Amino acid sequence: MSDWSIFRDDLIEQMPLILGGLGKTLELTAIISLTGFLLGIVVFYLSLSPSRFVRSIIRGYISFFIGMPLIVLLFLIYYGMPQWGISLSPFTVAVLGFTFNVAAYNAAYLTTAHNGLDPVEAEAARAQGFNRLQIFKLITLPQVLRLSIPALTNQVICNLKDSSVAFLIQYTEFFARMQEVAATNFQFFKAYFFSALVYLALVSLIVLASRALERRYILPT
Repeated sequence: MSDWSIFRDDLIEQMPLILGGLGKTLELTAIISLTGFLLGIVVFYLSLSPSRFVRSIIRGYISFFIGMPLIVLLFLIYYGMPQWGISLSPFTVAVLGFTFNVAAYNAAYLTTAHNGLDPVEAEAARAQGFNRLQIFKLITLPQVLRLSIPALTNQVICNLKDSSVAFLIQYTEFFARMQEVAATNFQFFKAYFFSALVYLALVSLIVLASRALERRYILPT
């Protein structure tokens, strides 16, 4: 029996566990993409605050979480916080760590888009009596979201790929299950190559969806 046949048989045998791990990967990716997106909007809104103190705090938040390696952040929460009496499940740690990280990146994307807007519309709305929150909801946010679609969808792709590091905090997602397959038959190259193909297929689906979104919502230049 060839090595590929052995690997195929082991893959089929463990397929229920692999599919379960894939489901956890997709679940984590969807949740952190949503929570990171929503928190990113909040962080972006606060970055526009008239208070210099608030803007400084937000700049510090963005710099801190963009600058800190994701794996260090996950380890800090998962292995470090129990020393302070706070123990969280691997899933909760992954959601928290990824959310704070992703939100910082999303806020930075939205800020970049905002810097390219014409301030005349906001000034006109302010002259008509709109308050700061109304201007943000009705004028600023819709425009920066349209301009940020490529960056935001690229972040979703990064979330999918980065979710593979969650196995290092005992979260049994897809890559963790493929590690188990590799450990069973020592066919590491085949297991990792199969993993790469699965991630590539998922990324391709996200890319297709993002292109359709761009065609529908991005304003023509």
